[in-house]
Amino acid sequence: QVHLVESGGGLVQTGGSLRLSCLVSGTIFGLDTMGWYRQAPGKQRELVASITVGGITNIADSVKGRFTISRENAKNTIYLQMVDLKPEDTAKYYCRSGLTSSKYDYWGQGTQVTVSS
Repeated sequence: QVHLVESGGGLVQTGGSLRLSCLVSGTIFGLDTMGWYRQAPGKQRELVASITVGGITNIADSVKGRFTISRENAKNTIYLQMVDLKPEDTAKYYCRSGLTSSKYDYWGQGTQVTVSS
């Protein structure tokens, strides 16, 4: 059975940093592109960063230069390093597997990030 478990969210001040982690259990890690999404109240869920099996990353323009996605295969984990956080980054952040194949499409429960001004 596949589970994605996010951690690392919290409350930070503007300009602060957080690192989110997504631990993947099951046998799908390393089989498809993974990504981090976020959803703010009243807004649609949006993709903020993705990373392919080969380590190629894509970062949304809204967070480029501030967010970095990485993966640690030995730990079945992907990360989202966030620096210079802004109040508009406040959202629930979700990890997702299988961005290019529905066969591996799973979501985590999300972790809340709140940035105070």
